[in-house]
Amino acid sequence: MAGVLPSPRVTIAAFLLAVLGVTSGCAGAGSASPNTTPSSSSGPSTDPTATTGPATPAARLAATLSDEDLVGQVLMPYAYGGSATEVSAGSAAGNQQLAGVDSPAEMIERYRLGGLILVGFSADDPTGSNQPTTNVDDTAQVRALTTGLQQAASGLPAATLPAGAGDLPLLIGTDQEFGIVTRIDQGVTILPSAMAAGAAGRPDLTEAAWRAAGTELAALGVNVDFAPVADVLGVSSTVIGSRSYGADPALTAQQVGAAVRGLQGAGVAATVKHFPGHGHTAVDSHGDLPVLEQDRAALDTADLPPFAAGIDAGAGLVMSGHLDVTSVDPGVAATFSRKVLTDLLRGELGFEGVVVTDGMNMAPAQVMPPGAAAVAAVNAGNDLILMPPNVTATYDGLLGALRDGSLPRERLVQAVTRVLTLKQRLAGAATPPMSVLGAAGHYAAARELAAAAITQVRGACTVVGQPVTVTASAGRDRTRTLLIESLRAGGVEVVDRGGTTVHLVGYGDGASDLSAAAAVTVAMDTPYLLAQSRSPVLLATYSSSAASMSALADVLRGKTKAPGRLPVSVGDLPPTSCGQ
Repeated sequence: MAGVLPSPRVTIAAFLLAVLGVTSGCAGAGSASPNTTPSSSSGPSTDPTATTGPATPAARLAATLSDEDLVGQVLMPYAYGGSATEVSAGSAAGNQQLAGVDSPAEMIERYRLGGLILVGFSADDPTGSNQPTTNVDDTAQVRALTTGLQQAASGLPAATLPAGAGDLPLLIGTDQEFGIVTRIDQGVTILPSAMAAGAAGRPDLTEAAWRAAGTELAALGVNVDFAPVADVLGVSSTVIGSRSYGADPALTAQQVGAAVRGLQGAGVAATVKHFPGHGHTAVDSHGDLPVLEQDRAALDTADLPPFAAGIDAGAGLVMSGHLDVTSVDPGVAATFSRKVLTDLLRGELGFEGVVVTDGMNMAPAQVMPPGAAAVAAVNAGNDLILMPPNVTATYDGLLGALRDGSLPRERLVQAVTRVLTLKQRLAGAATPPMSVLGAAGHYAAARELAAAAITQVRGACTVVGQPVTVTASAGRDRTRTLLIESLRAGGVEVVDRGGTTVHLVGYGDGASDLSAAAAVTVAMDTPYLLAQSRSPVLLATYSSSAASMSALADVLRGKTKAPGRLPVSVGDLPPTSCGQ
């Protein structure tokens, strides 16, 4: 394969077989690969438990790895292409620039990667600036891609990979938060946004919905979800916004814990983010370094509780934020702060899992070259480097620092031990069949959560008069159609003009997108814009999903009332006008 160096090691999967005594059913799986000449720098740590406690199988395995394998296991880049091995000329060019290889499979093999993130974005996605490609076309393609990625990581030819292999799986992650950050949005059950769940205030419904979503991610071969967002929304923010469960730390904590339990109950590792909290700043960390100016007491009471709840629920990962936390380590991004990640997250909150950086291709992480940034991040306490802007430079920087002692071997062994421990937790789980995608029971869970979220903050709880005319701000024709279809299915007469006007607004809309003629205005993202609407009836769904539009139709036609409560303050509007 073009650009791929020989791989002078026993594969990680083979090491696991030997060290953990796992049986894969594949003859010879524990034997060395054809290129087993050890690296000249592959000496093991003298004490694998020096920073990791008792000698667990993962710690013993980490202590045997070469420098090259240790470095590779803390990398989780993105790659261009919708297939592991067959990519377009443009994708190959992108991968060459990123990592000096043609395909995602070659990237895994060359750099002994610990994981890969699947990327892609939609028009309303505030994280789109650091998503330079897409790995997602449809569900069949995603499943084929993840299968190919695991085959590349196993070190076994595809034809000999047995069913149920993957004794130490590649970490394959994505940002499936739902709402405005949803990487896989076709052919799967779409949950309402985090803020919708916060408005519903039903952790039991949140857990059930996230278990359904986790089952579908597992069926697609995704074993890490970079969700849920644990940020408490203390200010109006376009980058966090409806990705947050709300402004109340205690209620947000309940929701975060429920989402973690649901995801991990389905065999997918959950990630609470962005530590120690991105919700009290409106600055977008994709472009600038936000400064968190609240004092330590405020940080403890207003930001940390949801992270503590996620940790208590067993979250496999915590994502560090590109945030200047002035009350802990002023002037230093949390990504590079030992005080934030080791002293606070590890020491005070007791987190023992994997700490993963936010995207290292974001502006606040690019204040130094990729290799130096990765070394600083690992030394601070990160265990996985996510989305480095250049894989080759990052790998070389880590390897050089390991060899010159500026990255202590014990710290890297500790990080890899945590990564391998997470992989061990994920190993051996049966992959659900593709038939679970969009299952009726999964949609029912999403629909129940969406229905519990609908909030009315102005107007009497009465049926909207018929006929109904549905209008929407620019670019929302698909959602408008979903609502019209749901209304008609419920027996409501919908006309193009002249009826009781229901107007939809969503992410990024402003006062100019409101309709002065609307009897009902519906906010499908954060509800702040409702404070500027003169409509006699104001509703919030916090989401434009099919489930949310179906639930909204039931409220509009009087089948149900709106049971939700505003999870954030919106001017002088009450949390609800229906007395729920």
